[in-house]
Amino acid sequence: MTELVYVLNGSNLNMLGKREPHLYGTTTLAQVQQRVETLAATLDLKCDFRQTNSEATMVDWLQEAFERDVGVIINPAGFSFASVPVFDAVKLVRRPLIELHITNIHKRDETYRHSLISRAAMGVICGLGVNGYLAALYAMALALRENPALDS
Repeated sequence: MTELVYVLNGSNLNMLGKREPHLYGTTTLAQVQQRVETLAATLDLKCDFRQTNSEATMVDWLQEAFERDVGVIINPAGFSFASVPVFDAVKLVRRPLIELHITNIHKRDETYRHSLISRAAMGVICGLGVNGYLAALYAMALALRENPALDS
């Protein structure tokens, strides 16, 4: 049975490929989405890939993931470091939740080192560039197989 996974992207990731290419590279979010969806099909996963600059929208999507009982891969971007509402919504998710960052947040300045989201995530992937999305997808596929939904 194909499992649904939300791949949620936070603030400014719509500018991927243009914004600070020395940190984030030149790959666009649309290209990342294509790579994720291609790999997902081989892993028997279906991805609902989304991006928002709105904290409220991210909270709504996480609540939706809770209601639909799906796994989540989240690149919370700037919401990582100060958004208590996003953190609280992340804690709702019952299925595996993997936090993802394109850069190695531990090598960055102090502002970017301490993610609230990490406290609730099953795992954190950072510093692999956009390939981190693919690593997260592999990890999600394994986690969902090890911990299937109660109704499946």
